[in-house]
Amino acid sequence: MIDHSRIRSAALRTRVCTADEAASLIEPGNVVGTSGFTGSGYPKAVPEALAARISDAHAQGNPFKVSLLTGASTGPELDGALAQVDGVSFRSPFNTDATMRANINSAKTDYLDMHLGHLGPQVWQGYYGDMDVAVVEATAIREDGTVVPSSSVGNSKVWVEQARKVIIEVNSWQSPDLEGMHDIWYGTALPPHRQPIPCTRPDDRFGDTALRIDPDKIVAVVEHHGPDRNAPFSPPDATAEAIAGYIIDFLSHEVKRGRLPPSLLPLQSGVGNVANAVLGGLENSPFDNLTAYTEVIQDGMLGMLKTGKMRVASATAFSLSPEAAEEINDNMKFYSDKIILRPQDISNHPEVIRRLGCIGMNGLIEADIYGNVNSTHVMGSRMQNGIGGSGDFTRNAYISMFMTPSTAKGGKISAIVPMCSHVDHITQDVQVVVTEQGLADLRGLAPRHRAELIIEKCAHPTYRPMLLEYYRAARDHSFGQHAPHLLDRALSWHQRFVETGSMLPA
Repeated sequence: MIDHSRIRSAALRTRVCTADEAASLIEPGNVVGTSGFTGSGYPKAVPEALAARISDAHAQGNPFKVSLLTGASTGPELDGALAQVDGVSFRSPFNTDATMRANINSAKTDYLDMHLGHLGPQVWQGYYGDMDVAVVEATAIREDGTVVPSSSVGNSKVWVEQARKVIIEVNSWQSPDLEGMHDIWYGTALPPHRQPIPCTRPDDRFGDTALRIDPDKIVAVVEHHGPDRNAPFSPPDATAEAIAGYIIDFLSHEVKRGRLPPSLLPLQSGVGNVANAVLGGLENSPFDNLTAYTEVIQDGMLGMLKTGKMRVASATAFSLSPEAAEEINDNMKFYSDKIILRPQDISNHPEVIRRLGCIGMNGLIEADIYGNVNSTHVMGSRMQNGIGGSGDFTRNAYISMFMTPSTAKGGKISAIVPMCSHVDHITQDVQVVVTEQGLADLRGLAPRHRAELIIEKCAHPTYRPMLLEYYRAARDHSFGQHAPHLLDRALSWHQRFVETGSMLPA
């Protein structure tokens, strides 16, 4: 049920309208920036109304598409609804919706895969043209007209600063106790006027708890009541538990060697079942008083905050299962001093990541024998989701880890290949690779030693002999011996999969 008391500004109460009326303010060709990050805190009513308007225009033979910029992935009411009516000409920086993915891979929608920490500043610098409309979900509007974001901050600060028109969607499904959890810093500036970000610990607060918006730009306020897209996490299987075990053993070894403190360093974790399983494994680890400086708070992190295993988590959004979303909504006051939500150009800022010494843990599609990582493209050309924030953290982390099951598609694809079909993270940035087969610590190793270790520790037994045969042949016949490759065979596994449906020889 809609809670009308969420709009506490008398002036902005006069701008309350329907979603259809708000959507009518968005025109064909507009650049639209919305809130939303990993399925949390995105507007829902206005995008669905816009999709209906676009569908009507197409039925009458009139072209109607918009350019869509967000924080990261959103949900079916936004990406899904607009993709179904072919209403997006350009999309950035990250997407997980299947229909939008199909439009991207069929070239109906141009897509720019982008480091999540870079997009906001680049829009501010004008690389994407003028922003016409910002549509931002809020949990409340205060008496002074400042806007309390909901379950994500993402790029909302940049969007409301840059847009000519702002639409606020006040969602009373979001907990009112989110108010006070946000930390929105207004000290950013373009070069040469940038100043250091005053963050030396994950729990530092140095910003405002709400968005400042020029009231003259707010053209509509829409009331709504509807949940975020909260995707369930699968219970950890034996593969995920094995990966988690190797990572915890590795971190324990680093503590024993004196390279990490007993409470570790701030954790960063990508999204997904394996990443969530690793976080769940940390609950029963020997480490205490943990902290996180990351992009998203997942179920495993929420569990550690609840038990006290983790002291504080700084992020830009939630990425929770339906059960965890209900838990945090019902108990937001308990978490209010344990969670900080920041703009993503702060949560993903390389200066802060490097200063804090974050431990980066991210997933991959494939890694090659030298430690290059592809985290975005299936068989080199089909976009899966995007690089997300993994690049922001990988290059700047104190320790950068990538984890994956060693095979996919029932064993028809090896996650360890001779050469990556696409590279998102270069070998110089990748320090540790982990599969259920083992962990390869690549730090300080030249390429040939990296190859031998990755094949030995990470490759599935079915593919290990094939990788060894390729590497030895390359070592014997390669043009150069620093990182031996046979160019006529390096991508043959991918070609075989495209032609036969399996990387395995017939």
